[in-house]
Amino acid sequence: MRFDLIDYVMAVSGAIIRAIVYVMLALPALLVVVSSFTSGDSLNFPPAGVSLRWYREAWQNDVFMTALWTSTYIAVLVATIALAVGFAGAFAINRFSFPGKAFLQGLAFSPLIVPAVVLGIGLLQLFALLNLTQTVFPLLLGHLVLAIPYVTRTIMASLAMHDRVLEEAAMNLRAPPFRVIRRITLPLILPGLMSAAIFAFVTSFGNVTVSAFLTYGGNVTLPVQIFTYVDTSYDPLVAAVSSLMILVTMIVILTIERLIGAEQLA
Repeated sequence: MRFDLIDYVMAVSGAIIRAIVYVMLALPALLVVVSSFTSGDSLNFPPAGVSLRWYREAWQNDVFMTALWTSTYIAVLVATIALAVGFAGAFAINRFSFPGKAFLQGLAFSPLIVPAVVLGIGLLQLFALLNLTQTVFPLLLGHLVLAIPYVTRTIMASLAMHDRVLEEAAMNLRAPPFRVIRRITLPLILPGLMSAAIFAFVTSFGNVTVSAFLTYGGNVTLPVQIFTYVDTSYDPLVAAVSSLMILVTMIVILTIERLIGAEQLA
């Protein structure tokens, strides 16, 4: 009886601690979203009245809408390319033994230990040397460097966890290697691929540090535009635009969750 009571207390305590952590993580975003519906001229909480005024202002603001479009299509490109590169790297590391395997694995994860500011400055100097600073390539490559380690790690975990019996059966039936990958491996690790795509999209879409160094031709990503805007103004427009960022991210996550299910995604 005593041990049952201790287990119960520990379970309740764990649940309370988890709830507090979840609330603390979600509270800043929730405050921003609620503040964005204010009818006043300043960003305050609680909001002074309820209105969609600042969402109309955000929708009509060409600078922010252009930045939103830039962030979205860069994030989609990053998710697509990082998924292809990350799967190739993860598959090679997981399935084959070859000279330099440890080096390749370390190289795949090395951007995680480099400060983002250092990475941004280094890429800026590289592309300035190549005279490519006024193109999309620096920004795209910078986000890829940040996203590929997460994608590779996620896919490696999926490859390590799934049963290879079906692959071996297909190979015993003389299925070509690429058909085995396309018809067996990829469907089996689809939740891992979708999780990796989410990581890549969110990493790119919300990045500020590297993006601030690698913007091109006057086009900036939405997080950089928000950061710049806050330097000169603190009206509720920035809360409305930030809420749109949250909405885009949630749409991506919920769409993929509906396609493959939350349990498989986890």
